[in-house]
Amino acid sequence: MTHRPNDLGLEKYRRMMRIREFEAVAEAIHAAGEVPGSLHTYTGQEATGVGACIALRDDDYMVGNHRSHGHPIAKGAALGPLMAELLGKVTGVCKGKGGSMHLSDFSVGSLGETSIVGSGIPVAAGAALGAKLQGTDRVSLCFFGDGATNEGAFHEGLNLAAVWSLPAIFLCENNGYAVSTPVSQVVSIPDIADRAKSYGMPSAIVDGQDVDAVEAAVAEAVARARAGGGPTLIEAKTYRYAEHAVNMGRVLRDRGTEVDAWRERDPITLYKARLTANGTSLEAIETIEREAKADVEAALAFARASDYPDQLAAFDDVFVDRLPIPHYLVN
Repeated sequence: MTHRPNDLGLEKYRRMMRIREFEAVAEAIHAAGEVPGSLHTYTGQEATGVGACIALRDDDYMVGNHRSHGHPIAKGAALGPLMAELLGKVTGVCKGKGGSMHLSDFSVGSLGETSIVGSGIPVAAGAALGAKLQGTDRVSLCFFGDGATNEGAFHEGLNLAAVWSLPAIFLCENNGYAVSTPVSQVVSIPDIADRAKSYGMPSAIVDGQDVDAVEAAVAEAVARARAGGGPTLIEAKTYRYAEHAVNMGRVLRDRGTEVDAWRERDPITLYKARLTANGTSLEAIETIEREAKADVEAALAFARASDYPDQLAAFDDVFVDRLPIPHYLVN
């Protein structure tokens, strides 16, 4: 049995399950040495990404950060090219040159993700400015973490967006930690959303484990932005289960029983209970779970079967002239 495409509740569950399965496989193959570099998983934060993206149109812009495997999946991206990008394969969304922290998928409006904390905020503001100057009603949504709100780029981006009344939604995924530093030690106010007052910008605080609540908050901000009402800052209180990056071989901070407490409010478990309470059959839910697992397995098979990019393509798609490669380095 396949869920109805117009069943929004099941679609949200499907996207969260795809993220959960994708991250589980990504962590496993990273541990096995198949994924180069570091890996920052999104597990635990699925409701925030899906709730936000489900409130967007396909042609709306989205900008992520270093912890962004889940964002393009939440926006509806195909899994195969995303997995291939993690493995550095030529069939990846960035032709294998971006890797885990630099995913861009223009087919779903994903303008890019970057390892530089806070750097996506002015990019999102720029995309919103472009939409406004072109006379479209597109909006631009930017995901960033609590650590990014202490960066200058956060304040510069929000200030310009407010001054120019740009159609932007700034979504802070406050998972409580900047790497291993508790947010309470580096932010002087309890709620990051309060910083919106400095820019005369509306704000909202939402339970980031509740996909419906996130969707409602973002939908309100999107409607305001499309109507010319300018930007909004939304703070989603959420949590990541894993370390800042996985498979590091060490624990940066002992979070004690805190992790267990948050797992009791797992966003997928909560939403599954809500769906069944509202009459969705267990069969429909389990079908989605099986399909998500199969989709990720197919994505991994696609990635593994793909080729690595040719080294001569290293200087394609860049803004500088091709540098000469000594012949002895070729092949």
